[in-house]
Amino acid sequence: MYRTAFYAFHEQHAARFVDFAGWQMPIVYQSIHEEHHHVRKSGGVFDVSHMGRIRVSGRGARRLLEHVLTRRISDMKQGTCRYALVCNEQGGTLDDVIVYRFEDDWLLVVNASNREKILKHLHVYTGELVVKIQDETMATAMVAVQGPKVMEAIGRFSSQVPQLQRYSFCVKNLLVMKMTISRTGYTGEDGVEVIMGANMAGMAIKLLLQDSGGETTLAPVGLGARDTLRLEAGMPLYGHELTEGIDPLSAGLDFAVSLDKDQEPRGEPFVGQQALKDIAVQGPRRRLIGLRLEGKRTARQGMEVLATGKTIGVVTSGCLSPTLGVPIAMAYVEVDNCGQGNAMQVNMNGKLVGGELTALPFYKR
Repeated sequence: MYRTAFYAFHEQHAARFVDFAGWQMPIVYQSIHEEHHHVRKSGGVFDVSHMGRIRVSGRGARRLLEHVLTRRISDMKQGTCRYALVCNEQGGTLDDVIVYRFEDDWLLVVNASNREKILKHLHVYTGELVVKIQDETMATAMVAVQGPKVMEAIGRFSSQVPQLQRYSFCVKNLLVMKMTISRTGYTGEDGVEVIMGANMAGMAIKLLLQDSGGETTLAPVGLGARDTLRLEAGMPLYGHELTEGIDPLSAGLDFAVSLDKDQEPRGEPFVGQQALKDIAVQGPRRRLIGLRLEGKRTARQGMEVLATGKTIGVVTSGCLSPTLGVPIAMAYVEVDNCGQGNAMQVNMNGKLVGGELTALPFYKR
């Protein structure tokens, strides 16, 4: 099992570990709810080094990425990031990724469970293109720093980072550390994600968590709170809201799909484009929706969603929302039942629990 460069730090802070996609990762330090609230009120530091980091360079890099990514990337300016998806020929989702545009190359940040799959996928479609594909995951480390006080805290070290626009990044040399800092995140809060050399991880996390004016603004947060935070923010998780059998249009990710990419001068279709065009013309048969449930029981992935006694969908994720104090869930349901406020029920092991369809996200600052 892999360990990230922050493993010793997690041990020192009494983290409880879990096997996540072959990595030994901290699920919680003290309490998921306490860590969740700390991010919402102040700021948290998440070890996300398990996520894959794949650099693509060479004369054919842009063309390869245009062919395998659903979203147009040729118009990206240097120093910007963009959310995109990788699909199979049937339009199913192989992964959702963040693309970084550097001066001479590109960086893909992919989900930990899909790193090897995406590497193989890139090689399959390289063909005769002059491309270098380099897996930098093990040589680097990555943290997400999220919360309303994060930019203020980071401003102690850099005046440039708080000025970054959303989905842009800069490369900073801080002390002896070279870091790529992007204004992106997965919690519904403002913040950054930082990539650095693995040998710099210990120094970087000490710097981030040092006291500021006698008050610690940032605290370590595990994957448990990361999941409740992203669910409140209505953000999909691969293996739940996205799979090889789920297309991005059904997931409501139309903004990340450029269906006209092949109509550009010298343009060509991306993998899965025709299948997604067909879905767009016919309309998805199901949609990802939010559910706000009664009581305190939590819906789990795979539970049936019903309306007027008929099964109309299935839950993909659920939790007791620490911010809202009620159970929330995301689910795929038949399009005809996607009206906001519609009454629905979830079959929780034989007991029907009522709720209503609500707009995503559940939480927005």
